[in-house]
Amino acid sequence: MTGPRDLNAQIESLVNRLRRRQVVGSWSVSLETALLLRQVVSVARWNQVNVLINLVKDVGGKLVMAQPRELAVGNIVRRVLRLIRDVYNSEVSNSNTNLTSTSEEVEDDDKDYEDDNVIKSPPQKSKTYDLQSYSGPGSIISSSFFSSSASMINLLGDGSPTIISELQELINELENMYVNIADQAMEHIHSNEIIMTVGKSRTVEMFLKTAAKKRKFSIVVAETSPKYLGHEMALSLSQAGIDTTVISDSAIFAVMSRVNKVIMGTHAVLANGGLISVSGTQMVATAAKHHSTPVVVCTGLYKLSPLYPYDEDSFNDLVAPDPVMSFDEGELIDKVTILNPYYDYVSPELVSLFITNTGGHPPSYLYRLINENYDPEDTVI
Repeated sequence: MTGPRDLNAQIESLVNRLRRRQVVGSWSVSLETALLLRQVVSVARWNQVNVLINLVKDVGGKLVMAQPRELAVGNIVRRVLRLIRDVYNSEVSNSNTNLTSTSEEVEDDDKDYEDDNVIKSPPQKSKTYDLQSYSGPGSIISSSFFSSSASMINLLGDGSPTIISELQELINELENMYVNIADQAMEHIHSNEIIMTVGKSRTVEMFLKTAAKKRKFSIVVAETSPKYLGHEMALSLSQAGIDTTVISDSAIFAVMSRVNKVIMGTHAVLANGGLISVSGTQMVATAAKHHSTPVVVCTGLYKLSPLYPYDEDSFNDLVAPDPVMSFDEGELIDKVTILNPYYDYVSPELVSLFITNTGGHPPSYLYRLINENYDPEDTVI
């Protein structure tokens, strides 16, 4: 059985692996975070909801600080916090319903007793219990119990099994995420279409391969220099029997007029519908907008973040400039400053549709998905 020491070791291990970039990719860090938080809820000792929420926030804060630009870590922490709050609210609702039913039964019994007596006693006050003032010795009910749900003071009964069960459902959702998105491919890809994509995305890769089982279409892949992730994507698609063409980034605008739709992945989706995606995505989306070509983004809900892009550069990563200009060009390197951003910010006006594991949604619908999955109190961890 895992003890507190083992749990602390697991937390520190994941923090170190995130800091050293040994766990990369939104899906991988999300699954690791969800598994760790399930362990935290299982092992930690708590008898009040606010204690559990603070504990999850403390662990989540460490993970977020270890790799701030992996927004999926914070998203999973917020999902877990919302899940705990929902379980609490459900417990409170059920308890209030049971107490109300008990009070009504007591009143009905008193009324029947009075009707059966020939000589009726003088009128008495109703025996409905004043729950807010009832806090006798040994009672689990106190005035703090009836405070707002935001205070999260008490949890009636043992909510751990319910919370762990809900966490397991979240983990199952992450594990089946690619399949759920790929199953929608036939609704969005038609025969003889020319589709453009950019970079390498596992979600898009499975989406296109699933459609290729029944539809015949062509793929144009932008190479996304200087990482050239498009070459890996093109090789994988061609091995699956899909007609694939690789183009240089400079040819994107020229080829876009022949493209029927753009399908691409993303690193994160912000609250306004904007994307944090691989460098080069902004150019593809802008060219598609000019040619009125629809842009479809395949992404799981775990990438949806409640954060707004007040400062777009704060979500970006500057990687080593060596792929752009190597040290062999020593004379020139001393005279220039080279920035090699890993991500692009794509504004929501350039996106036509999001395909998630729960279905297709326009950018204007994202605010509702955020309200369903996150609590406003957890925006800042």
